[in-house]
Amino acid sequence: MSSLSGFAYLAQHPIVSFLGLFILLTVVVFFHELGHFLVGRWCGVKVDAFSIGFGPELFAYTDKKGTRWRFAALPLGGYVKFHGDLNAASVPDVDTINHMPAAEQNITLASKTVWQRMAIVAAGPAANFILAIVIYTGLVYTYGHQYTLPKIAAVVSGGPADRAGLKPGDVLLSIEGRTLESFADLQRIVSTNAETPLTVELLRGGLQTQATIIPETKEQLNILGIKQTVGIVGIQGSEAQEDQRSQKMSILASANMATGMVWQQVEVTGNYVRRLVTGRDSVDKVSGLLRTAEVAGKVVELGLGMLLQIIAGISISIGLMNLLPIPVLDGGHLMYFAFEAIRGKPLSERVQEFGFRFGLAAIVALVVMVNFHDVLRMAGG
Repeated sequence: MSSLSGFAYLAQHPIVSFLGLFILLTVVVFFHELGHFLVGRWCGVKVDAFSIGFGPELFAYTDKKGTRWRFAALPLGGYVKFHGDLNAASVPDVDTINHMPAAEQNITLASKTVWQRMAIVAAGPAANFILAIVIYTGLVYTYGHQYTLPKIAAVVSGGPADRAGLKPGDVLLSIEGRTLESFADLQRIVSTNAETPLTVELLRGGLQTQATIIPETKEQLNILGIKQTVGIVGIQGSEAQEDQRSQKMSILASANMATGMVWQQVEVTGNYVRRLVTGRDSVDKVSGLLRTAEVAGKVVELGLGMLLQIIAGISISIGLMNLLPIPVLDGGHLMYFAFEAIRGKPLSERVQEFGFRFGLAAIVALVVMVNFHDVLRMAGG
């Protein structure tokens, strides 16, 4: 058996898939919780536990500051439990806190100002975005910026570009006022603006002109076989050698480009959520654990560079998901704290408890739904 076919066999093995899933989730969850942990300690809050996974401990140790670092039996997430919290969702244990000595109360999360608590909560998603930027920075710095000039080689007959009057040989300068450096820049903008009129500045025969193009919607599979809804205009980029560029980037330029890559993924996700809410898209494009495990298994075939890109993508997704204004998630806590900042006092315990119960039910329903779609997809339904 050749090494390539051997890797392909391993990639299809369920154990390898779920081992890959465990590694991906562990890395992303660790950095998310590390954000909470570091800012919490910086604000003077004692951290009782830093857990990767839920349920019974597999192994653990306690550091000099009293934090118990633990790996648990269900590696499907993680949490940081601050002193004075009732549970992993950072619900304050009011009765216990009220009976603490003043010095001990001062190291609880509940004792900190609303702005400090907001910073601690926001640090988790922020750490996810920072991790993605660091990964993309390293990839761009290592491999350089390789791109194709935004020149049209062919136009699909009857497609959006053809209807807008674009022709082979046109050089695209900008779209909606955003300068185009590469053909990939055009693809990124078009893919997130299906059915939206876009004004394009282009160069034709040495003369600058303008056109309005409306990308049409198309469903396609990405490199990992996941279905995506994107906008397309029906043009092909140039493959001529004189239109190819390879540029070595400084670390600062790489970081700037990486930040743009992260923001582009945020835009794609935001557009999908907007289409989902308005009924223009379906939930079957959301990945559950089974689909994520399937993707993780393919990493064996695709190599280290793709592994890092997948970690970055999952990190961005987890960061965004945690910012949803649902109680239990970080976004729900931020919503509560925002109300507190506006009102000058926190919401009542009863309102917060109801919100947390609702949020937990919503998250469980979402998890069940997306994994049910994964099962149907795998069964050919």
